[in-house]
Amino acid sequence: MATTMLTNWEGIARFLFEVGMLKKIQRSGYPFLGSGGESIADHSFRVAIIAHALAIMSNYPDTEKVVMMALLHDIQEARTGDQNYVHKRYVTVDEEGAFNDATETLPWKDLYRSYWMEYRHSNSEAALLVHDADQIDLLLELKEQQDLGNPYAPKWINHLLKRLSTPFGRALAESILNTDWTDWWFKGNDSWWVKR
Repeated sequence: MATTMLTNWEGIARFLFEVGMLKKIQRSGYPFLGSGGESIADHSFRVAIIAHALAIMSNYPDTEKVVMMALLHDIQEARTGDQNYVHKRYVTVDEEGAFNDATETLPWKDLYRSYWMEYRHSNSEAALLVHDADQIDLLLELKEQQDLGNPYAPKWINHLLKRLSTPFGRALAESILNTDWTDWWFKGNDSWWVKR
């Protein structure tokens, strides 16, 4: 990006400090589940990785757009906090206003706003991939909690699966449900435990 676009260094710095708040704000649904937890930044990082994988699997041509959409999808929560399904029944939050205020000082605000609005309206293949990535991140958390014995996680999983909209998202979800959360390091690595 050309340095001529960078006309408001202070505004950019303020935005980056604001993004850092997402590392400190916890996702609010876990107290209702009774176990688990993560920050909004934790969530957004893995959503971006999942969205990138879904974009590659589905041959979506603009993986950068999908990744940026995923990274931006919860930026407004630095200002609004995370509103879970119970909160949303009683609280009205101006998420668009919060997102617009957060990005106001960026020279590339229109680009970020276009990604965010496309995601919010779910009116494109990219947005549907990111929505599925958002749900799959939660599915990974719920599967971990299920494997650890949380009896409520399967109930949440059943509802979550109905929200997936792409064939690649549904296929990945099925694989997740058939994989123990520890398999990545434990399964087939018996030698790790014998030869220290």
